[in-house]
This record gives sequence, structure tokens and C-alpha cells, in this order.
Amino acid sequence: QVQLVESGGGLVQAGDSLRLSCAASERPFSTSPMGWFRQAPGKDREFVAAINWRGTTTAYADSVKERFTISRDNAKKTVYLQMNSLKPEDTAVYYCAARRPGYDVTYNWNEYDYWGQGTQVTVSS
Repeated sequence: QVQLVESGGGLVQAGDSLRLSCAASERPFSTSPMGWFRQAPGKDREFVAAINWRGTTTAYADSVKERFTISRDNAKKTVYLQMNSLKPEDTAVYYCAARRPGYDVTYNWNEYDYWGQGTQVTVSS
């Protein structure tokens, strides 16, 4: 059972940057596609970014392209989400998710098998 623990959230002003981290407990992480999702109050969970196990393929939601960057360090069993030029509409709980090894990246939250507890990101205007 993979356990994922997010960190790095907080309260920032519009235009600031944050880097979220997601640490995995199990070694199979290194061959698992990983994703970041977010959920704002009263809204559905939405895809933010994903990365394949090699780190060679990434995908982003249109709303965060050119501002957010997903990366991973398999030796540290950690995936990152660098968020720049933050906007108030980026305010949400951000979740890290992992698929089982052998699958491709996906935008669909229901295709991920393991989830972290979430970290709050609040961007003030």
C-alpha cells in the first residue's frame, strides 16, 4: 500500500510562488505515473498536472500551463509541483495521486489508485 504525504501548501499573495512536495512511502513509486489534482470549495476535483515514471512525459491543465511545473525525483520517492504566478483562482486543496506501475499518465482522477491527504493552498488578491 503506497502512502502519499503532501507538504508545502500555505497562504500567499497573488503573483507569489509555492512548491508542493509529495513523498511516497513505497519503492514501487519509482515506476508509477503521478498526478496533482485540486479541489476548491463547492467545486469538483480537477486535474492539474501529471508525469510519467521516467519524468519524460508531462501533462498540464490549460489553466496552469506556463505557470506550474511538475517534476519528480525517484531516488527520493518524491514528486513536486512548482507553482509560479499564483492567482486567487488557484486557491484549493491540492492532492497528490499515484497510479499503479505500468500505466500511462491520465487526466482522470478515478484512474489513480492512491491519494494523499491534501495540502491547502490559499492565494489572496
